[in-house]
Amino acid sequence: MPGAPWDLDASLNELAALAESAGLVVVDRVTQRGTAPHPAHYVGSGKLAELQARVAAGDCDLVVVDDELTPRAQHALEQALAVRVVDRTLLILDIFARRARSAEGRAQVELAQYQYLLPRLVGRGTELSRLGGGIGTRGPGETQLEQDRRRIRARIQRLQRAIEEIRRDRAAHRQLRRRQGLPLVALVGYTNVGKSTLLNALTRADAYAADALFATLDPLTRRLRLPKGQEVLLSDTVGLIAKLPTTVVAAFRATLEELQEADLLVHVVDLTHPYAAEQNAIVHGLLGELGLADKPLLTAINKVDMLLPPDATTVPTPAELGLPASLDTVLVSARRGWGLAELCARIEAALAATMSTVEVLVPYSEGRLVDLFRRRGRVLAERHEAAGTVLRGQLPSALRGVFAPYLRHGAAARAARGGRVSRRATGTGRATALR
Repeated sequence: MPGAPWDLDASLNELAALAESAGLVVVDRVTQRGTAPHPAHYVGSGKLAELQARVAAGDCDLVVVDDELTPRAQHALEQALAVRVVDRTLLILDIFARRARSAEGRAQVELAQYQYLLPRLVGRGTELSRLGGGIGTRGPGETQLEQDRRRIRARIQRLQRAIEEIRRDRAAHRQLRRRQGLPLVALVGYTNVGKSTLLNALTRADAYAADALFATLDPLTRRLRLPKGQEVLLSDTVGLIAKLPTTVVAAFRATLEELQEADLLVHVVDLTHPYAAEQNAIVHGLLGELGLADKPLLTAINKVDMLLPPDATTVPTPAELGLPASLDTVLVSARRGWGLAELCARIEAALAATMSTVEVLVPYSEGRLVDLFRRRGRVLAERHEAAGTVLRGQLPSALRGVFAPYLRHGAAARAARGGRVSRRATGTGRATALR
């Protein structure tokens, strides 16, 4: 249809990869060009007849549609084809149900599944009262689906309350991080671009990484020490994808809120993908929809080793790959460990741009604050005087209040303390705006 993010073959290639991630074997594919879906059964009558013939002739027991179907269209297709019909949204939810490991992830997936299934129970009688095995039946489908829709709504409300508790817990953790002054760097990008592999390479974490769509569902955060000693938190996040279902966005709001709190986003791009430019545009569009377009962003172009001869030992320059040089772009190979030092240096520089330069006099009795400045900030100069240690450097905004009493200039200290009170007074308004 008009407005598709890329051409038909690319879209169906991605759908086939999703299907394979869900354990399906793809035996055929059918396309149709049109300005809008058919209101009754999604495809036109001629294409429907072609589908019926292919399903009848081939070894096919499931049809997957590269779009989100209305309940009416999905039911009509199943009646016409006499096989189960799964749309793109249900396929993605099934993969999420397979990959969710934490209680949080399972609750988010189950909520999205119920929100998807509830309108599809209307007019289906007892057909969905007991779902068997297969795509789209994990999670809530493994137990008896309540015939009474009020009970399903009650389950949705319980899940929403549980996820709201998760949101509050995450908010408390974020507040603790702010008090500790740990900057948060979040890895974002299209699914299967190597975010988890990059996290493992930078932090020696043990995050699960695989050459599969949505290999990572539960976010993982690890500490990373930058070249000049500053510590930051590096967080892996769920991959983004074209036609991201609205039910997934709503259910994973608690997870995606982590991106709102990030001091820096590192957008990981798979340079080897034939539609890397289109994936890049989709990610930037989704970041805009999530209200993250103004966040500081650094681009890490990954898998550059796959474009070079096997005996290559170093990361190429942008010019060697026909790319323009940019301070906001770093070439890396997470698998080979190339470019990681440069990426850390760029992260450090990007975070420094968001920090303020101060000079403080810390009494010798408060040696812990000197250590805090060194670990959480960036020391530009240090000397010792009779009254204590003088540090000049850059501090994240979360620590300005902690060091306000020790600023070298009294007026600046009073201003910082006043600013801290002002921020506390307006905190409720800021939180309301974020919600």
